[in-house]
Amino acid sequence: MMKLIAACLSAILAVSAAEAADDPVVVELFTSQGCSSCPPADDLLRELATRDDVLPLALHVDYWDYIGWKDPFANPAFTKRQKAYARAGGRRMIYTPQMIVNGTEDLVGVKTMELADLIMAHKAAPTRVSLKAHRDGATLTIRLAPADQPLKGPLTVHLVRFVPLQTTEITRGENAGRTIDYANVVSNWAVLGQWDGSSDTELSADVDGPDQVAVLVQSGTTGPIMAAARP
Repeated sequence: MMKLIAACLSAILAVSAAEAADDPVVVELFTSQGCSSCPPADDLLRELATRDDVLPLALHVDYWDYIGWKDPFANPAFTKRQKAYARAGGRRMIYTPQMIVNGTEDLVGVKTMELADLIMAHKAAPTRVSLKAHRDGATLTIRLAPADQPLKGPLTVHLVRFVPLQTTEITRGENAGRTIDYANVVSNWAVLGQWDGSSDTELSADVDGPDQVAVLVQSGTTGPIMAAARP
């Protein structure tokens, strides 16, 4: 079933897949190894991770740890981010799996067709921020400028560190007995600073270590994501 879903998503997005995007669509997946409904969404995220025009990020939450299996990738900061998205969207509950597309739309469960439509819509939207990120060893240089006209700031510049592939043998809890591969597991999420949205700006950051990194420019901390880059 999951292979069919992944193939469907690839076919729907095949037109844009041939192009390596400078500004990928960000898909945040809130997931947990203690959630029996999450593996299909984890599989879908792995499929998205093969694309250049999508930046999928797996944020493992900690609120399922009590039912018998402690997720080794869970971080209470990711639970806090999911709750902040819920408040911003007027939602009283949080769920797993849940996907947030470019900081705006939320999808609960695995809704492949809806996700594909949202990705294509965001791909077609005008570029509002020129974001360039270059990694030279342990130094990351970020250049920001309005793409067309100044934006209303402040905008938040996020630095995300992630591991492309993690594998876990789950021995307890709802997914006991399963070995699952996880893509783009977020290991750290930090705010580099604020940008006024109108002036050309350059930032730098220390990015030592083996993890891959991405830069996001977002309205506030849980508003629309204006730009993203993978150096």
